Amino acid sequence: MGHPLAILPPMMEDLARTEQELLRVVGTDGDFLTDIASHLIKAGGKRVRPGFTMAAAAALDPAGTPATLDVIRGGCAVELVHIGSLYHDDVMDDATIRRGVASVNAQWGNHRAILAGDYLLGRASELAAALGTEVAGLLATTITQLCDGQIQELQAQFDANRSIEAYERSITGKTASLLGTACRIGSIVGGLPRPVIESLTEFGLAYGMAFQIVDDILDVIASDETAGKPTGNDLLEGIYTLPVLHALDDPVVGSELRSLLTAQITMQERDCALNLIRETSGVTIALDIAQSFADKAAGALSDLPDTPGAAALRAASDDLIARAHAPLS
Repeated sequence: MGHPLAILPPMMEDLARTEQELLRVVGTDGDFLTDIASHLIKAGGKRVRPGFTMAAAAALDPAGTPATLDVIRGGCAVELVHIGSLYHDDVMDDATIRRGVASVNAQWGNHRAILAGDYLLGRASELAAALGTEVAGLLATTITQLCDGQIQELQAQFDANRSIEAYERSITGKTASLLGTACRIGSIVGGLPRPVIESLTEFGLAYGMAFQIVDDILDVIASDETAGKPTGNDLLEGIYTLPVLHALDDPVVGSELRSLLTAQITMQERDCALNLIRETSGVTIALDIAQSFADKAAGALSDLPDTPGAAALRAASDDLIARAHAPLS
């Protein structure tokens, strides 16, 4: 899959500057910590969150002017929170691969991975503090929301009675909050009017909800190659997402599916459960809900002019639902 934003040459240059700034910020006097902290940065990534920060900052700019250094650093702060959370997630999941390379915990151990994740959060906070008290407070609040979302997910582990409301609360914290913050930081640092800041924040939050639902759909229907990562692991880890929760309500296969979803689930039972889920309307219902969030995201941009920044954000919503439909076609 390509980048979800409609990348124009000036933004390509800004993303290249972002890569350089990320590596600069995480560098230390010691080579060991620098290597660990920069491991996933060097592994690459689409930099969706910095892209949103830059696009939001440029939402009213018809000329597509290159991003200021403060906007670049705002995007880096958000990305470092994201990467730091991945370090912690991989420890919790005992993951061995991330972005096509060995995970930090697999290469250096859990203790070092946790401390390196904390280090990245600290660096992110330093960047945010330099951008003003509002940005610093916003990033701190977002980190707490990430933790809350992750805890909500852990509390529901192997709970086949997990409610839709509990699922949405979890993904609001663990995914949508950071995408909303990416847009909000960009628009604040970009000096945009308050009503526009609120609209762009609403866009980021709604997009983030759709983004996570689509990711959860792909975990059920896509191949590893299509998704770009191992799929089907959520069932093994007892994480029951939106398409699964709706499949559990199916009058024909719901009971059989429920019997498979236990803490002792095997790989064979996982594959059987995936087949059952695909037989139900669970994926279709989840796609419809993702579409509603994507529509809400697009609606939040309706009053913005047709600038390169706003166009990039609009294209992101369209690309999102296309990702989910690709494995079905």
